[in-house]
Amino acid sequence: MKRAVRTVYTLFYLSVAGSLWAVAAYMIFPIESGEIPAIRDNNLFIGLGIAFALLAIGVGAIHWSKAIMADKEYIEPRHATRGSDTTRAGAVAVFSEANEESGFGRRTVIRGGLFAALAASILPAITLFRGLAPENSPEDPHAGDPVYLLSHTMWKKGMRLATDPEGLPVKASEITLGSALHIIPEELAHLSHEEGYLDAKAKAIVLLVRMLPEQLHETPERASWSYDGIVAYSKVCTHVGCPVALYEQQTHHLLCPCHQSQFDISDEAKVIFGPAARPLPQLPIAVDDEGYLVAQSDFTEPVGPSFWERH
Repeated sequence: MKRAVRTVYTLFYLSVAGSLWAVAAYMIFPIESGEIPAIRDNNLFIGLGIAFALLAIGVGAIHWSKAIMADKEYIEPRHATRGSDTTRAGAVAVFSEANEESGFGRRTVIRGGLFAALAASILPAITLFRGLAPENSPEDPHAGDPVYLLSHTMWKKGMRLATDPEGLPVKASEITLGSALHIIPEELAHLSHEEGYLDAKAKAIVLLVRMLPEQLHETPERASWSYDGIVAYSKVCTHVGCPVALYEQQTHHLLCPCHQSQFDISDEAKVIFGPAARPLPQLPIAVDDEGYLVAQSDFTEPVGPSFWERH
């Protein structure tokens, strides 16, 4: 019995160590550099820590029930939904007896280990979600403002559209009818090893689609935002920010694989199905003197999820 008790609380405290290791791994293997080996190590060691922590809780709880708790069979007859006062008092007595037999009330070391393991198991999640929050910077008064951050990307007037990840500029004459290309700013393609590259790319990436000009249903304000049937829309879904990249050529519908939101590219990427609350932001494009597609400006509205407060 003593050995079983030691095994159980040891497993619970090993679970605490696993949770703490996951938090430490998040700091030891940062992913801000954007390098694939760093991202791989980050995912590997955080995942191992969380898996070990949860596994230790599960094994400890099972061993507790099998090796420490009483092994008795009970037969409970059916009764009305609301039992009599005597029955209810009997239920309280059963719980008291179960507490006595399991040792939950007496075995403070096991109880403390279980509580510590359960409390520590949420630390990795808190740490990971905290990393998604915008950082405040005394040099940038807008650094903590998600609306401001999502309202500005790397796109600027005259910046060429380039394929992702090759970084090759795109000529309008080379875009075939019905094609869909993953596009990033040309300057961004040369910054793949710079700090903050992934954040910049996540906001700026777009999907370039070509269809017949007469198939586009454009409002007068956006009539100049496309070129000869070529349109560019943000790839960041307006629901929770998943990459929208499944294009159906015949219907001109764009599907988000996460929660099945659908957007009609021929009609200014309006939502036709799913939980997304607004159309995909459109990137105004034109053609430069050499025939390359360029941006007319940045997006005119924030990219990404719609749960941020919009102004």
